Amino acid sequence: MALHPGRIYIAPPDYHLLVEPGLVRVVHGPRENRHRPALDPLFRSAALAYGPRVVGVILSGALDDGTAGLHAIKLRGGLAAVQDPADALYDDMPSNALEYVDVDFCLPVRDIPPRLIQLAQTAADEKGDCVSEATQSDMEYEAEIARLDPEALNDEDKPGVPSVYACPECHGTLWEVHEGNVLRFRCRVGHAYTAESLLADHNDSLERALWAALRALEENVALTRRLAKRAVERGLEAAGARFEERVHEAEINAEQIRRVILAMRSNEMTTEMDEAASA
Repeated sequence: MALHPGRIYIAPPDYHLLVEPGLVRVVHGPRENRHRPALDPLFRSAALAYGPRVVGVILSGALDDGTAGLHAIKLRGGLAAVQDPADALYDDMPSNALEYVDVDFCLPVRDIPPRLIQLAQTAADEKGDCVSEATQSDMEYEAEIARLDPEALNDEDKPGVPSVYACPECHGTLWEVHEGNVLRFRCRVGHAYTAESLLADHNDSLERALWAALRALEENVALTRRLAKRAVERGLEAAGARFEERVHEAEINAEQIRRVILAMRSNEMTTEMDEAASA
C-alpha cells in the first residue's frame, strides 16, 4: 500500500509491517522476539528506507522487542524516543531501549505526541548515517529475511557466527549477531531473538518439559502401584515389595519436580506483582 502523509498504518495480527520507499508491506515472515508483528523488523525496514527521516518510539511492553530496531534507526541517522519507564505500565521495553540505545528523548507518554508533531513539521537533519558497508549489508539481509526473500533464505553467508544454541521454534542452528551492545540470535529460516527473548522462550520450554516429566512420573506411579497390588493379590510378595519401592522413588522424583515448577511460577508472580506495584 502506498504511504500517504497524515495516515496511520497498523500491522494486522500475525503479519509483520515493513516500510519500503513510498509504500508499506505486510508479510507473514518469521517471528522475531517470539512475535509477529514485531517492532524490530518494522524499525529496521524504516531505517533502511528513510534513514534520518525516521523517528522510532518505544512504549510500554514486556521484554525488549524494538531495542535492536531502534539501534538500527540511530545508525541510519534517525531519532530514538522512549516512554519514561516510570510512566509505563510495563517498563521492560523502554528500560532496555534506554540501556542499549543512545536515546534522543525520554518522556511521559502524554508528552510524546506534541514532540512528534513538532518533529514532523521540522526538516530532518541530513547528517547521514554511520553505518559501515558490512553493517548495511547485514541490515539489508535481515530486511530481506523478514520478506521471506528466497535468495536471502538460501544465502550461506549469514550475519554473525554460529552459536551453540538451537532455535526454540524450528530447532535449527542460531547465528549470534552483535549490534553495538545488543546481542541477538537468528536461525537459518529467519526466526530472531534478542538474548532476553531467547531466555524467555527457553524458560517456557523448560517449564513445558518439567510438566511433561511430572505427568510421566505420575503415570508411572499409578501403573507401578497397580502392578504392586496385582503382585500381592497373586501371592508374589517379593515382586510387590520391589514395585512398592519403585513407587516410592517415583513419588520422591515427582515431588521434587512439582516443587521446581511451583518455585518457577512463584518467581514469575513475584516479578509481575513488582512490575504492577512500580507502575
